[in-house]
Amino acid sequence: MRRWWPGLLLVSPSIVAIAVFVYGLLGWNFKVAMTDQHDEISQGHFVGLENFTGIWDQERWGISVRHAVVFTVVFVVGALVLGWFLAFLMEKGIRGEGGFRAIYLFPMAVSFIATGVVWRWLMNSGTGERAVGLNRLLPDFLQWHWFRDPGWGMAAMAVPAIWQMSGYVMALFLAGFRGVPEELRESARVDGCTEWQVYRHIVLPYLRPVTLAALIILGHISLKVFDLIVAVSGKQIITDVPAIFMWNAVFDSHDPAKGATIAAYIVISVCVFVVPYLIWNARRRDGR
Repeated sequence: MRRWWPGLLLVSPSIVAIAVFVYGLLGWNFKVAMTDQHDEISQGHFVGLENFTGIWDQERWGISVRHAVVFTVVFVVGALVLGWFLAFLMEKGIRGEGGFRAIYLFPMAVSFIATGVVWRWLMNSGTGERAVGLNRLLPDFLQWHWFRDPGWGMAAMAVPAIWQMSGYVMALFLAGFRGVPEELRESARVDGCTEWQVYRHIVLPYLRPVTLAALIILGHISLKVFDLIVAVSGKQIITDVPAIFMWNAVFDSHDPAKGATIAAYIVISVCVFVVPYLIWNARRRDGR
């Protein structure tokens, strides 16, 4: 006991802070979500899962969920593909690698708000003489309504997020590429493998943990995205996502129970991404 007591005493403030401000507030949120407190005055009574099932009858909730799914798929796939491609080019040992790494990683140092302000101008939906941004820069190749497009608006909304996070994904994949033992590559080449076969059978299997980690990080970012969308388009129904719906429910409609229900769904969706990864990672460390 004497051995671990000083260490426990040292980390106890962090344990208390996490218990209160993370798990305590999560518990309080789920408690509010299970009440009928639909105004800021009443105390609310316990109604179980009524709010969780009833919200699916609201058209706006279905729209926001669909938008979140489209944004997540386009953002995650786009950032993974672009990040992998950039890392593949950097792994070849190009000149000025340090400068390129800094350029690719720079967008990550910018907040989503600043990114949204710039991309709001770049993705302006004006066409013809009223065109600005990308529609003005590439008039002969690109004339699109971007995030205002009713069909693919959320796919366009993912473009700024891909631009911002692909450099981070590149850094992850580059570390994975550099972690592959050169002896394995040389052995495969000696055995007659082409460069494509070396990457397919040697390098890519080594990148599976990195790919999974990047997938988890990007997935949980996309599921709770809020600031980027508000900075680009504002709180519009055409780019509505659960986080914006939650903000409107709590601060505009003054409905704590509905806002807590939406927040609970966001937490659950993030857990669907994160918890299996944590279990897999723990089993991997234990050698199971």
